[in-house]
Amino acid sequence: MLWRKNKERRMSLSSHLREFRVRLSWSAGFVIAGTVVGWFLFDPVFKVLQGPLLDVTRERGIDAIVNFGTVVSAFDLRIQISIFLGVLMTAPVWLWNLWAFVSPGLKLRERRYAVGFVFSALPLFLLGTYLAWTSLPGFVVVLIGFTPEGSSNVINAAEYVLFAIRILLIFGLAFVMPVVLVLMNFAGLVTGKGILKAWRIALLIIATVSALATPTAEPMSMFLLMAPLTLLFFTAVGISIANDKRRARKLSKFVDDDIEVQ
Repeated sequence: MLWRKNKERRMSLSSHLREFRVRLSWSAGFVIAGTVVGWFLFDPVFKVLQGPLLDVTRERGIDAIVNFGTVVSAFDLRIQISIFLGVLMTAPVWLWNLWAFVSPGLKLRERRYAVGFVFSALPLFLLGTYLAWTSLPGFVVVLIGFTPEGSSNVINAAEYVLFAIRILLIFGLAFVMPVVLVLMNFAGLVTGKGILKAWRIALLIIATVSALATPTAEPMSMFLLMAPLTLLFFTAVGISIANDKRRARKLSKFVDDDIEVQ
């Protein structure tokens, strides 16, 4: 009997590994296909990313050009952006495969939390990236403004494009963090009051992230990011406190019903 149980456990493990290998292969195949598509989309994407730089330099009469410093730098940048676009465009596929592999081991409540996290985190991530995109010209204005009069600003293409993408990702992920706090509260890992007690630390972290994400001398860019992040943090606190009260009422009702039965 013990030998049979061990054999079933080994078969179960092997089937999980086989399923993981299949889903990983499908995800990798789609990412590779997306990378090929991203290769042909590089030119319009590069044009869009350098659009704010060209607009600012044209309006202010600043002599600035995007430069590829070595023979292979254009090829390297095209490869990096193609892979980034491939991962981004095929995100629904590999995220679905990840969810399909993990979900059988989750309870019904945990599945609901995960689905709620995805549906709330995605629009917030897009909101953060949109705010970063609208703020990108302001970053360029300040940074290009340090160019001495009578000189040219030769900008490395890879550094500029990666800088723009990094700003978009930092803003997007920063907007998702309050959703993570709510998810942890619903999972019973933290309480709303516990989150609220750390508001000073949270504001310090928000200010630090905003300063790092907006490397300009203009304070408005920093406050432009701080304001919505602070609002989202206290919204997460409010939702968590309301959920704690709902959970306490449910527990109190359960205890009262148990006492009546006894």
